[in-house]
Amino acid sequence: MSSVDQQLDDLREEITSELPNDITVSDVKYEGPELVVYTRDPKRFAQKGDLIRQLASKLRKRITVRPDPDVLTKPGDAREQIMNVIPDDAGVTDLDFHADTGEVVIEAEKPGMVIGRHGSTLREITQKVGWTPEVVRTPPIESSTVSNVRNFLKQERDERRDVLERVGRQIHREEMSDDEYVRITTLGCCREVGRASFVLSTPETRILIDCGDKPGAPDEVPYLQVPEALGAGAQNIDAVVLTHAHLDHSALIPLLFKYGYDGPIYTTEPTRDLMGLLQLDYLDVAAKEGRAPPYDSEMVREAIKHTIPLEYGDVTDIAPDVKLTLHNAGHILGSAVSHFHIGDGLYNVAFSGDIHYDDTRLFNGAVNDFPRVETLVLESTYGGRNDYQTDQEDSERKLKRVINETYEDDGKILIPAFAVGRSQEMMLVIEEAMRSGDIPEMPVHLDGMIWEATAIHSTYPEYLRDELRDRIFHEDDNPFLADQFNHIDGGEEERREVADGEPCIVLSTSGMVEGGPIMSWLRHFGSDPDNTLTFVGYQAQGTLGSRIQSGWDEIPISDRGNGGRRGGDTLTLKMDVETVDGFSGHADRQGLENFVKTMNPRPEKVLCVHGDESSVQDLSSALYHDYNMRTFAPKNLETFRFV
Repeated sequence: MSSVDQQLDDLREEITSELPNDITVSDVKYEGPELVVYTRDPKRFAQKGDLIRQLASKLRKRITVRPDPDVLTKPGDAREQIMNVIPDDAGVTDLDFHADTGEVVIEAEKPGMVIGRHGSTLREITQKVGWTPEVVRTPPIESSTVSNVRNFLKQERDERRDVLERVGRQIHREEMSDDEYVRITTLGCCREVGRASFVLSTPETRILIDCGDKPGAPDEVPYLQVPEALGAGAQNIDAVVLTHAHLDHSALIPLLFKYGYDGPIYTTEPTRDLMGLLQLDYLDVAAKEGRAPPYDSEMVREAIKHTIPLEYGDVTDIAPDVKLTLHNAGHILGSAVSHFHIGDGLYNVAFSGDIHYDDTRLFNGAVNDFPRVETLVLESTYGGRNDYQTDQEDSERKLKRVINETYEDDGKILIPAFAVGRSQEMMLVIEEAMRSGDIPEMPVHLDGMIWEATAIHSTYPEYLRDELRDRIFHEDDNPFLADQFNHIDGGEEERREVADGEPCIVLSTSGMVEGGPIMSWLRHFGSDPDNTLTFVGYQAQGTLGSRIQSGWDEIPISDRGNGGRRGGDTLTLKMDVETVDGFSGHADRQGLENFVKTMNPRPEKVLCVHGDESSVQDLSSALYHDYNMRTFAPKNLETFRFV
């Protein structure tokens, strides 16, 4: 008998001894980080509301209770009884029964009303019918991504359970080594922006954190071939942790499955959905630009199938010697600061991912409250000595001035924006400015993936700032559904009509002017000096957006692939070019320093990464001098040993 089987037998015995005599346990399994307890008495379990919580506390494990399939009320009868329990105002749109696990997935417009106070309605459902309810939100804006991901996971339930059982056994295996160390190896994004990737390793475990591309340099990928990463074989990676969905962090995760990785990806639920959306678009853009995609769409589906979503604040075993906790990073939807607790109090490491320390219209600011962090790996995108962004009120004032002046000249405003994050921030600013009369009412056209990304934001309001979440809960006040927003479906005819029409605002991908529909809009708008190109997000060195910002006015334009910019004709850019700082999803220099300064206790060491050479060195030097901590500005392919 393996050590895991013995462990499960012991757990079953211990759980049985803790339960009242009228509740039986028929099986105990690991599924990913959770312990799943099967019982023939789910209704009695539900009647004793605190039982699961008490067991989880005693065993120090996340526990899910599932009924044996043969004790379940038939789905037809169960449906009627469930609908009698759930308040009508919850807006249930679907019930999906899965007899193999005894779960019923309830999709509702207001999940909170299905859950009830402290889970009371869920317990009542199980008491009535035996089924274990799982609740998901009906997207207020129809999202093909959310729908496709949910349907795909439904189709793959059996295989996904096999994956989870295998992962669970791997997490709870016996530790084999008596050695103790913690190492971080840098595989990318050191003294550069993009291709974020790190390996966190112990004698037991290797964890890959992020695996992204480099904006403007598609051939520069993380150094995955080294022995610390895939050089020793993809099967030697125990887990992947994704901090957020932006492509410079997520683009190459499906490549791992191409190389034979078959383990879990830990991230938040919205990051999982956004990851799929952006990776499929990444493949589409590569094909349109005539580049060979590094993997196919099947690998994207593999990544989604292997994703284990975690909620902020949940402490989760991901290896025999590693616990992971994700915290809000304030950067984009679902972005996470990833905190790793290694060994039995041996060492703690936090990877910031990309962070925004202050509250924005979209998100609460990044969390930096951890019991312990000995080493912090900190992004430094705006870590330079002079990287102080305009505060939000001043930024919004400048944006409104640019819009008003362009409107008065009978011109159009073109805003290149990342589909995820900046676009939704812009929508909120513009919607409020029009509502309050600060700018005139005019159409706001959304091109590229912006509308789909906005639909995903509306699906997960609990990840948004408190006030915005409350507005989305009241569907008649959802700012993303304001009348002025118009979704462009990507057709060139529709763009031409907009270009020939009245003053308007266009939000379009890509945010760094690296191909995509923005190139088409430049063709339509670029030769008119009354129009304004307005940058509101970070423009990485080497991207076309950065070159336009620095004064380029001869712009390479290609008709191939919806405006992919490599090859083709040039356009003389006559439209006005403005940059409005302060809307970035990244903390500026002050925000980064505040993030570190207010940590209590502060880390002993800080690795400054994800910034150009001067930014990481400036920030590293400042943190060393101001807070007397050991700081580093590592290069790619360095290994740091701790403990």
